[in-house]
Amino acid sequence: MLVLHRVFRCVTPKRSYARRGLATGAGLLGELTSRGFISQITKPEQLQSFLQDQSRVVYSGIDPTADSLHVGHILPMMCLVHFQLHGHKVIPLIGGATALIGDPSGRSTERPHMDEVATQKNMLNLSASVKRFFERASDYVGKRMPSPSASYAPPLVMNNIEWFKNLGVLEFMRVVGTAARVNSMIARESVQSRLNSQQGISFSEFSYQLLQAYDFLVLHKTTGCTIQIGGSDQWGNIIAGLELIGRTCGTSDGASENAERAYGITTPLLTTSSGAKFGKSAGNAIWLNEELTTAYDFYQFFIKTSDADVGRYLKLFTLLPLEQIQQVLEDHSKRPEERIAQALLADEVTELVHTREGVKRAKLITRVLFDTNVTMLNAEEVLGALAGDRRLFTISADEMHGTTVQKLTVNHGVTKSASAAKSLVAMRGLYLNGQTVDAHRTVQPSDLIDGRLIIVRAGRDKHAVFALRA
Repeated sequence: MLVLHRVFRCVTPKRSYARRGLATGAGLLGELTSRGFISQITKPEQLQSFLQDQSRVVYSGIDPTADSLHVGHILPMMCLVHFQLHGHKVIPLIGGATALIGDPSGRSTERPHMDEVATQKNMLNLSASVKRFFERASDYVGKRMPSPSASYAPPLVMNNIEWFKNLGVLEFMRVVGTAARVNSMIARESVQSRLNSQQGISFSEFSYQLLQAYDFLVLHKTTGCTIQIGGSDQWGNIIAGLELIGRTCGTSDGASENAERAYGITTPLLTTSSGAKFGKSAGNAIWLNEELTTAYDFYQFFIKTSDADVGRYLKLFTLLPLEQIQQVLEDHSKRPEERIAQALLADEVTELVHTREGVKRAKLITRVLFDTNVTMLNAEEVLGALAGDRRLFTISADEMHGTTVQKLTVNHGVTKSASAAKSLVAMRGLYLNGQTVDAHRTVQPSDLIDGRLIIVRAGRDKHAVFALRA
């Protein structure tokens, strides 16, 4: 269950910010650098001209260690979207095979091994999550760029299980093993950090870089892919791929000037200004699948972004022009209490991931849960917005009218226990339709909003909507 310790109301900026098209004056690498996408690039000057010469193929890998994308994935996915906008073809690669081994990059301990059944389930769900993201990103682009480039192509979602499932160990050693150099493999930071630890590193994790390198080689040969994008912890694995391509095809950065080249780009790992990571392993994942994180919770996550982070997130997670973002930040600095920048960020990213309808649902739920004047709410709209939400409880008329508000919260888990509910009441922290209640308060017919439902709040941020069963 997602627990948010601080929840903010919807904020509507007083200034109107038009959704304008992307600025195209700067080159792609300049745009990505200005927005904060770039950590490291191999041969940046050569890559700049390489990208301007013709349409290229670029890929980024995602291991299916979970069955949904999370907020941390938006950064590399948005980087791919920028490549699409500049006419390049993109490949999101699902690591169905590599997930069975586990990437040691950025980890101090070995990843728990995943069984094939769980991996298969994650592969299917993650593939659907990736396709849904790019479909919605295409809609998001279309609304901000009325006439997107004719070369804007949909992604080619692939899975490396396709080439690993029938690859024998002898063939792998013949192709990859003979080209790999152990001294280079040992020198990788991901390996060194583990070699110096008490636990050490397993042979399978040590060899992971060769599997990822082989991915790049296969895509290079079959699709003409020449660019790999990954998080900053993937630098060593990307270099391994470039070295493998160079030794087997003669087309990496080490090749002759006349040979086609291959390049690597890393993006910074997504953290807050306090250094906290985003991701499943960090325990604070905000999922892109609405069944795991609702559009409302997703929206609230970005509404509560700190002032120190909001400008960076606007550049990374939206397609708003940089000059518009700068203007928003200037307006925000004059009236920070209005949270203008956070409101715009939440609107944009929620639309990107959950469509405009998701934004409407999130704002309606925010109004339902936090506005003190709820008499004008429409029950049908509220129930539609909360469909499937854990905060919605459907109960009988007998329970609605014959139980105290305090007991309702206990019976349905809104408060942890009877004693916790009693303490809340004593501190005047239990609310019915925005008004505090005592221990004896029962629901009256006149309390029902639109004759159908009531809104209960326990403490600062625990909410429930109780609706009459039809």
